[in-house]
Amino acid sequence: MENTMRTIGETARDSGLGVSALRFYDRSGVLVPARVDPVTGYRWYGPGQVDEARLLARLRRTGMPLADIRLVLAGWSGPDTGLVRQLLDAHLRRLERGLAEARGEFSTVRSLLDRKEKPMTSPRTVHAQVSVPADGLAAALDAVRFAVSADPELPALGGVLFDLEGESLYLVATDRYRMAVAQTEAAGHDGPRTQVVVPAPLADAMRALLAGAGTARLTVDGDRVVLEAGDRQTAGTCPGHDFPDHRRLLALPEGRRGAVDVAAFAAQEDELSVLTVADGDVVLGGAGPERVAVNRAYLLEACAALASDRLLIELGAPTAPVTIRHPDTAKAYSILMPVRLDD
Repeated sequence: MENTMRTIGETARDSGLGVSALRFYDRSGVLVPARVDPVTGYRWYGPGQVDEARLLARLRRTGMPLADIRLVLAGWSGPDTGLVRQLLDAHLRRLERGLAEARGEFSTVRSLLDRKEKPMTSPRTVHAQVSVPADGLAAALDAVRFAVSADPELPALGGVLFDLEGESLYLVATDRYRMAVAQTEAAGHDGPRTQVVVPAPLADAMRALLAGAGTARLTVDGDRVVLEAGDRQTAGTCPGHDFPDHRRLLALPEGRRGAVDVAAFAAQEDELSVLTVADGDVVLGGAGPERVAVNRAYLLEACAALASDRLLIELGAPTAPVTIRHPDTAKAYSILMPVRLDD
């Protein structure tokens, strides 16, 4: 039988659905394997189920509810496809209504934004100069660089925010799905809070300049930023984009915290990492309403950026962001948006 059946890995590869997604759809009764080995628990899918999985993937990309998808798959192979067409048409009407409502709301928000921006016509006149430890700034850049957005449609997120206040320099990066924050000391700044978004290429040049240096000097003069280390320097012009207020985004309720073995996470192969707290440790897998799922690749990048074999992870509700911290310092941490496991 196995010669004509596909494993869950082969079905995932041929359909475009992840292994974890196929397991979820099996548990939900949407796409049940043709056979499950009673001893090993291995799932086997029939050849026709690959087409069903592809159809399922397409419908999920449109945002169709699982309840409707279940009916579509049930009626797809039958002689009477009338119900299938009705479900597709009903979902399309929902999408069109939602788009029309979204356009109206966006129009209102843009009008409010236009009124907000009208008085802001003066050029940037910020000036600040501070000394920072080169190793501290290098570590901060290493801790946040992975979270910089590569989306050309969101240029405001295509760099690292340098947020200078008092004797602290905070570096922040986000691509909407994750956020990384790091802090290092800064000396010589006695002016107001200063913020500038340093484009990713300039941030990378700064990181290269810091290698082997002791102290660096950072200067912000209008939209120009200069970093000097010894007799070397790198400089560039920063766009006038406003970075999101990261302090508001970081105001999260305290959750369940536990230690985690990074090597165990790296050994996992699913697209999603499902996390739970057990006996003071965050572990993979588990069941129940308190488990939280995150993108595995994002999780591993966040762990690598904090450079420790043991980290602390804080879990809230399944829909709340996940916080990843270094056990020995509060100067760097990351936040990941969770992935929904069900509707």
